[in-house]
Amino acid sequence: MLSRTPDDTTLQRLPKAELHVHLDGSLRAATLAELAEERDRPLPVHEERALGSHMLVSDARNLEDYLARFALTLSVLQDTEALERVAYELAEDHAAESVRWLEVRFCPALHTEEGLDGNEVLAAVAAGLKRAEEAFDLQARIIVCGLRTLDPRVSLEMAELAAAWADRGVCAFDLAGAEKGFPARDHRAAFRRAEEAGLGITVHAGEGYGAPSLRQAVEDAHAQRLGHGTRLAEDPELMERVRREGITLEICLTSNVQTRVAPSYAEHPMKDYLEAGLRLTLCTDNRLMSGVSLTDEYLHARDEQGLTGEQLAAVAGMGFESAFCGDQERAALLERFDAEVSRL
Repeated sequence: MLSRTPDDTTLQRLPKAELHVHLDGSLRAATLAELAEERDRPLPVHEERALGSHMLVSDARNLEDYLARFALTLSVLQDTEALERVAYELAEDHAAESVRWLEVRFCPALHTEEGLDGNEVLAAVAAGLKRAEEAFDLQARIIVCGLRTLDPRVSLEMAELAAAWADRGVCAFDLAGAEKGFPARDHRAAFRRAEEAGLGITVHAGEGYGAPSLRQAVEDAHAQRLGHGTRLAEDPELMERVRREGITLEICLTSNVQTRVAPSYAEHPMKDYLEAGLRLTLCTDNRLMSGVSLTDEYLHARDEQGLTGEQLAAVAGMGFESAFCGDQERAALLERFDAEVSRL
């Protein structure tokens, strides 16, 4: 068992699962600069530190403001070489902080502006993650995203693509993007296709909009996990259902503060949800735009939320329990997790 207040090194060594991280929001600043130079893409600044500071979202008024930075990263992620490199580096960065299970999400449709098709996009990302699995001590999978702001037919196309890759590294389907005015129920056909293929279902909800967004994610999308879920307490009945059914909240503390859905780290409802018996785990969301590592999020949970070592270990364990994988694979992950924690 971890000490009541584990130190920074212990939390860095704590085995973790990362279930909510966006490929196009998690480039290294140096890589963004190099890719932009090689592909002749304009940048507001070029020096690595200055570019990292520019990409860090510190002035967002809402979720839509936060998402505006993605136009720049997407501009350099339109060829297979860039996609494979960024996927590999993202896995490498996670492996360096004891992440054993990694689920990387993105929308392939956003990477086809220069001639790639969805299969080529997925093949490049899968190749980068495969190389990382061979080089580092982690397993990596892909979550294909549909986007609320695009025509629901695009989401169905993404679900069909995900289904075709269900045995080649894709583990789940997600719906992302601005919530307000773009209901999940419009994308029900995509969710049904993903379900038919045996894929996991996770939905961004309760971040840019309130309880109705979460209710649709559960009732219309049949979500097994909720991306963020920050405003769940606004619907006590739904919150009890989420607890009873073991639906996992993918908590992203830093980005929730940036998008102003939480006033501060200390006022984030994470601890209340944990103590109410909800299943949840910590995630980064976007390592570049939020300027965080997964270990940083555990440090915030310790320092601003006041979570104990026992609670932090429980949160890490719930990440493995909630992984989109088979029962045998999950059992092996949890057995290793228990062994590693016992040695800390």
